[in-house]
Amino acid sequence: MQRVAIVIHEGVQALDVAGPVDALHEANAHLSSGERYETALVAVRRAPVRASNGMQLVADLDYAQAAGAFDILLVAGGPAMPDASPDPALTAWLRKATERAGVYGSVCTGAFALGHAGLLDGRRVTTHWQEARKLSGMFPQAEVEPDAIYVRDGRLVTSAGITAGIDLALALIGESHGQGVALAVAKRLVMVAQRQGGQSQFSPYLAASCEPGSPVARVQALVMANIGQRHTLQSLAAQAGMSPRNLARYFMQQAGITPHEFVLRARIDAARRMLEASERPLKSVAFSCGFGSVDRMRVVFSERLGVTPAQYRASFHRQACSAASGAMA
Repeated sequence: MQRVAIVIHEGVQALDVAGPVDALHEANAHLSSGERYETALVAVRRAPVRASNGMQLVADLDYAQAAGAFDILLVAGGPAMPDASPDPALTAWLRKATERAGVYGSVCTGAFALGHAGLLDGRRVTTHWQEARKLSGMFPQAEVEPDAIYVRDGRLVTSAGITAGIDLALALIGESHGQGVALAVAKRLVMVAQRQGGQSQFSPYLAASCEPGSPVARVQALVMANIGQRHTLQSLAAQAGMSPRNLARYFMQQAGITPHEFVLRARIDAARRMLEASERPLKSVAFSCGFGSVDRMRVVFSERLGVTPAQYRASFHRQACSAASGAMA
């Protein structure tokens, strides 16, 4: 048997736990008795914990009982973990348990627990897109990849938010037992075996605007109100009443990105909204959002979101979603 430990805690995200557990359980139907996964929930004590959705989960083992070696050890995340103080008991247990584990890591914001234990330093990692910047700020020695669905760096594995724990489990199943088994499990769970693109396709691409009325906010408003027009540093500087050099420096200070990057992100977000809400031809979308051509829009989408505009529309078009819902009903 392959021993698997999933660490749970008060306020844990239930899907961070159930997703990998169900994927590994489904894999057992395709494995011999000596290869199957045996999963145990581990917590500070063997008492019910309340998940963030109100569900109760009960650990199979407490930290003292979970002293042996595990083939896979994962810390499940929870909405409160990024802002929570380090748990001394969990930190101490993780430092010892990960030394004995074959593969160890986290689902979603469980990466913060690994960070508090010093297990992310010098490693490539990911987490939920909403918390990636905070993870990078709290643990600057980690190399955070905010767009990745999951990342493997040696024995360390980390996944993006919530359902990405299933993607991580499928990847581990594929590594150990072949892609045929991983594909069979994915079909059973009604999932794709490997997602196209990264987290960016699920996240708002533009950062929040700066203080209303500021030169940067005026530039941002101009760009978004005239997204199909050509914008240069010179034209934006004129709108802000600044020299191009001063605008570039001030924009970077206030918004954290260059004016050129803001314009590009604004075009991507405008195109995304248009692809989601309309059936306009791709050529019309590209022109209306300032890309100039479908080819240019396709290159930008592929580089930034990991999918083409057509693939993005197929996944997120509202009418397609409504039709699918009606068919199931």
